[in-house]
Amino acid sequence: MAIWRRRGPKAARKYPVPLTMHQLWMVSLSAPVSRDRDASRTTLYPFTRIDDDKARRWLADQWEITSREALVGRLDGLSRAGYRARARARLGVEPLAWDAGLYVDITRRGFACGMLSEADAWTALKNIVPAVVRSYGSWKEYAEHYLLGRMVWRDGLQGRTDADLPAPQAVSDAHLKSLLDPANKASPWNMAPWDAISHPDHAR
Repeated sequence: MAIWRRRGPKAARKYPVPLTMHQLWMVSLSAPVSRDRDASRTTLYPFTRIDDDKARRWLADQWEITSREALVGRLDGLSRAGYRARARARLGVEPLAWDAGLYVDITRRGFACGMLSEADAWTALKNIVPAVVRSYGSWKEYAEHYLLGRMVWRDGLQGRTDADLPAPQAVSDAHLKSLLDPANKASPWNMAPWDAISHPDHAR
């Protein structure tokens, strides 16, 4: 007899208020990381259905984060330096986009598993915005630096082939191309244009 896993309720049902334009823009910084079929790119909660355990497992397995203190420490590290120092030494540039994408992804997962309150999560996201806005002028520039950061991260993984990664390079490239496609109505980057964060916030 097959045992089916009970699916959690839809995240949009638990958090029904649509994000404002600024909130969607901030969440969209993690869009390159959110490749899974069950990923939500338009809510603070990172999945389309409530699955707090999945968020908790991911933080523990991928980042060794098992407490609020560890999560806050990791966010602080990504905001201050992250992978940028390694990239600067190798490429002469500092791809903040890679660190920002990971920062927002970790924040959202921390919120999902209860390590951060909703208010704390939004505060954390707001903290990364000024540096990102100073660094880039479009989602295209952001995407290009995200790929640079990913390349430096990937090259630092000794003994692992591209197929061993959470997403091979071709998958990551295709995902970014889809996010940048003007015809993709589901792309949060089309829903929240880059310059939206520089204008007064409003409901969508």
